[in-house]
Amino acid sequence: MFTTLHSEDTEYSADSVEWLPQDDPESSFFACGTYQLVQDEGEEQEISPKRPRKGRVYLYHFGDPDSSLKRLQCIETAAILDMKWLPAGSGEGHPHLATVNSLGQLEIYEFLRDEQKLQKRTCFCLAEEEESQEESPLALALDWRRDEEQTTIQLAISDSKGGLHLLKYSPQGVISRERSWSSHGFEAWTCAFDRWSPHLLYSGGDDMLLMAHDLRTEQRAWTNRAHAAGVTCLLSHPRHEHHLLTGSYDEQLRLFDTRSMKRTLAELDLGGGIWRLRPHPLHPDLILAACMYTNFSVVQLDASAPGLSLLGAYEEHKSICYGADWAPFGNKYDGSLTMATCSFYDHKLCVSRVEISK
Repeated sequence: MFTTLHSEDTEYSADSVEWLPQDDPESSFFACGTYQLVQDEGEEQEISPKRPRKGRVYLYHFGDPDSSLKRLQCIETAAILDMKWLPAGSGEGHPHLATVNSLGQLEIYEFLRDEQKLQKRTCFCLAEEEESQEESPLALALDWRRDEEQTTIQLAISDSKGGLHLLKYSPQGVISRERSWSSHGFEAWTCAFDRWSPHLLYSGGDDMLLMAHDLRTEQRAWTNRAHAAGVTCLLSHPRHEHHLLTGSYDEQLRLFDTRSMKRTLAELDLGGGIWRLRPHPLHPDLILAACMYTNFSVVQLDASAPGLSLLGAYEEHKSICYGADWAPFGNKYDGSLTMATCSFYDHKLCVSRVEISK
């Protein structure tokens, strides 16, 4: 089912992979983010005290049908915890890559396709003015959506002090804060907009709580206590309205109907905590799950039953499985799919071909 096409040493510990969406299948790009803890004294002296964790953003080119892989760029920065591609605005042709890091910053890079490189555009610190940089929380996760006018991008970011931040990114490249608030008692590991209801934002934390926030009233819509450990990832399904999938340190993949949160629609034990959930852009019911302490799993969602079933597991990585994403295309010759995965302490990035049994 899985064929490893490339295995790359990222040098720093790798924890996030994001494929450029809606890309040309003959010439595709993706980014990889890394997170390196500074451990020995000699290394720490070379780095600012405000940057005890360092990172890199790599830009890669993947070519089909020869399946070539080329590292195009390496950007030194603070440790990366999450990243998302933002679509090109109506007045420009370049997508942007948004990253959040260990300094509590949102950084946005413009992708210059002709030059095949990322160029830093802006940086925004989540900490309020009265907070010192040393007290800044780590920025843990981010999500985005377009506003109702389809001009401005709204960004949601969660942090290591349990906070949530709502920002706006204008077509002119200006980031502004809408509001920030405390939500979880411990780390807010994840946040995600509802893809069907633009006023709803979900968050999950190390306090084992899953929350929905009504952005119109600035009130909590509901709180769910179904998880037996921290809530680590969320997926508002792009095809099925009201379907919300969650991953947790308790190793269970859960499917909820957001209209009735008292019980789950389906559950699947994947082993290891579940850090990321990614639906395939062409086949949204195929979900790629990064199961931290076991593997990367491909799960089939049956919305009619409803049910969740494990199709296969990619076992190439021997360290914490954090980053995973599907390429936004299928192989036109054999129907196979392509994915990129990365793991932490072995600093390993793999690009693999996935054949799904009919």
